[in-house]
Amino acid sequence: MVKSVNVIGRGRAGTAIAARLEERGVELRAEGAELTLLCVPDTAIREVAQRLSPGQGWIGHVSGATPLSALDPHERRFSLHPLQTFTRVRGPEQLDGAWAAVTAETDEARGQALELARTLGLEPFELDDADRPLYHAGAAMASTFLVTLHEAAASLVAAAGAPPEALEPLMRRTMENGFEPTGPIVRGDWATLEAHREAIRRERPDLEALYDALAEATVR
Repeated sequence: MVKSVNVIGRGRAGTAIAARLEERGVELRAEGAELTLLCVPDTAIREVAQRLSPGQGWIGHVSGATPLSALDPHERRFSLHPLQTFTRVRGPEQLDGAWAAVTAETDEARGQALELARTLGLEPFELDDADRPLYHAGAAMASTFLVTLHEAAASLVAAAGAPPEALEPLMRRTMENGFEPTGPIVRGDWATLEAHREAIRRERPDLEALYDALAEATVR
């Protein structure tokens, strides 16, 4: 296990990662660390990596979509992407039980990344560098698009005069039930779907295309 890490970038992910490393007895230091971990925005990774002198320990980034080439000219490198969403109001416990995508070019780098993942409390799996955009697209659909879906659904419920917060237990139970689908599409109740469309067209026509796309995907 690395004994010292320089965490560059203390946003939502970087703050949680730094706090977890401290919990596990890893020294956080700005100079002479065994590992430099870039927790900066994706667009800044290449620039920050180029400013660092190569050959002074390991370097890694925590981006889900950014290729390892962004860490050029460093050769002792890897990527570890926590498959989790973070908020500043919570601490390192956000890492507990989450999975992590590990990308590395050598066995030694892979070993370093896997060890770091377990130190952070993550369940690692290996991911090819070329597959990162596809993987990250799936992650975005599951996380960011879930927020979009909730906002759209909440606006319809609110327009009907019902409390939007009542949707949250429904969404949680759907996940707890292993994402088993229910509702009119599963029952083949096409009359109800058409009633949905008419109501949305009347009250929130901007959401009709989204509803249709989701309905068609669900039918498939």
